[in-house]
Amino acid sequence: MNYNKKTIYDVDVKGKKVLLRCDFNVPQDKKTGEITSNKRIVAALPTIKYLLDNGAAVIACSHLGKPVATFEGYVKKQVEKGKNEADITREEWEKSLKKLTLAPVAKRLSELLGKDVIFASDTIGEDAKAKAAALQPGQIMLLENLRFAKGETKNDPAFAKALADMAELFVSDAFGTVHRAHASTAGVAAYLPAYSGLLVDKELSIMGKALDNPVRPFVAVLGGAKVSDKIAVINNLLEKADTIIIGGGMAYTFKKAQGFAIGKSLLEADRIDYAKDMIAKAEAKGVKFLLPVDNYCAAEFSADAEPVLAEGDIPEDLMGMDIGPKTQELFGAAVKGAGTIVWNGPMGVFEFEKFAGGTKAMAKALAESGAVTIVGGGDSASAVEKLGFADKITHISTGGGASLEFLEGKELPGVACLLDK
Repeated sequence: MNYNKKTIYDVDVKGKKVLLRCDFNVPQDKKTGEITSNKRIVAALPTIKYLLDNGAAVIACSHLGKPVATFEGYVKKQVEKGKNEADITREEWEKSLKKLTLAPVAKRLSELLGKDVIFASDTIGEDAKAKAAALQPGQIMLLENLRFAKGETKNDPAFAKALADMAELFVSDAFGTVHRAHASTAGVAAYLPAYSGLLVDKELSIMGKALDNPVRPFVAVLGGAKVSDKIAVINNLLEKADTIIIGGGMAYTFKKAQGFAIGKSLLEADRIDYAKDMIAKAEAKGVKFLLPVDNYCAAEFSADAEPVLAEGDIPEDLMGMDIGPKTQELFGAAVKGAGTIVWNGPMGVFEFEKFAGGTKAMAKALAESGAVTIVGGGDSASAVEKLGFADKITHISTGGGASLEFLEGKELPGVACLLDK
C-alpha cells in the first residue's frame, strides 16, 4: 500500500470550504456527560489551525460513541440485551442519542481554539446546509454526530455525496477511523479531492517507514489477550522483523504449543496448531521468537490475588497473569540493541497493580532503548501513558484498530482514498 499521500501542504486552501474528518470520539463521564480527556481534540488542532490561518472555511465532522441511527435498530439491540420489546419507547431512543451529541465537543473546541465554533444540529439537513453555505474563510463549524445518520457506517453514496456537496476539498485527519470504509472516511473521496491532515500524515510517515524501511534490528513486541486478534499481525511481521516477542494472555497458547502446562491460564485451543506453525516459520526464517520463561500467576482473576512465581510449567490451580523477572530481563535485553521497536498489547493484566510489573518493565526498556519506538494504540498506549513513559516514546499511535490493521499490512480504506503524491 502506498503511504506517500498528498497533505494539506500540497494544496492551496485559501477561500476553499474544507470538509475535515476529525476523531472527536472523546471519553465522557457517564453521569454528567463531561468530557474527561481533551487529547483527541488537541490532536486535531494543528491541522485545524493551519487550515483556518490559510484562509479556509472548515466544516469539521466526527462520530462519537456508537449511537443507533434508527428506532427499529435501537429496539433490535435492546431486545438482544434481554429487554422486553413492549417496554422500549421512542423517547428512550431519543434520549440515548442526546447523550452522544457533539455539542460539548464544539464548546471545548471553541475554548481550545479561542474562537467561536458554529454547531450544526444535524449532519446533512437544513441546519448543516445553511450554516455551511454561510461559512466564511477563517470560520469553523462542527456537524452533529455523523453516526446519527444511518448512511454513515453503511458508506451510503447518497449520504457521502450530501456531505461532499457542502465543501470543495476533503481532508482526513482521523487516523483512528481510517480502517473503516464509512461515508465520511472514504466515501466522500469519490466526490472531492482528498488530502491527508497533519495527524494522519505523521502516522503514515512514522509507521509506514517502520514497516517498509526500518532501522535494524527491527523488534516487534506483541501482547494482549488473544492470539486470534494478532494472527495477521504475526504473519505480516514474520516477513519484516528480526525479533518477535510474545507476552500477555496470548503467550499461554504458544507455551501450550511448546508442550508446557499452563494451568488455568487463557488458552485458545483452536489456535495451538497455528502457534506451532508460527514458531516453526520463525525458525525457518531466522527470526528470533521469544516467549515467557517465567510468569507471575494467581489462583483467581482478581486485583487482590497474591502473585505466585512459576518457572516453566504453571501449576494446574493457577493462571498466568504477568511475565516474571527472568522474562522481563530476557525481553529487556532483546530490545536493548534494537534500531526500531513496535509494541502492541500489554505484557500482563496491567490494570491490576500487582500484575503491572511486566508491562512497566517493557515500557521502561523501550524508553531507555535509544531506538525508534512506536506504540500501537489501545491498551499498550494507555499503559505507556499511565506508567509515565509517554514522553520517552518516539510515537504513540492515535488509532487502536487502525494501527493494528496497519501492522497486519492491510489496505486501509481511509488512506487508500487519498491522493498519491
